[in-house]
Amino acid sequence: MMDKRIETFLADIRDRGATQFAIVARLREIVLASGNGISEEIKYGGLLFSAAKPFCGIFPYSAHVTLEFSEGAALTDAHGVLMGQGKGRRHIKMQSVSDIAEKHVVAYIDLAFRAANGSG
Repeated sequence: MMDKRIETFLADIRDRGATQFAIVARLREIVLASGNGISEEIKYGGLLFSAAKPFCGIFPYSAHVTLEFSEGAALTDAHGVLMGQGKGRRHIKMQSVSDIAEKHVVAYIDLAFRAANGSG
């Protein structure tokens, strides 16, 4: 059963618009299917996902959605899509559902999940 706070968060996103909700829903589905033992919570204004430790989060903004990687600077950026210059965090910005495939998001989620579990 889904946590009530997550249900409310998703309902709020749905009310903002179909495109943004479609991006968030698809990203959430991909993250939750990326491995065993993944938990999710509402934190920092988005959905934060953890395995052995936090590894990514989905954050909706007015014109786009970002998929944030807690230790993104350590990920191999094979497709050159990771954005950000900070010490650790990196993100991928999406404005349409097609960006998920075009920016190879599944591969980055897999890398982040494996790194969080010490197998990447």
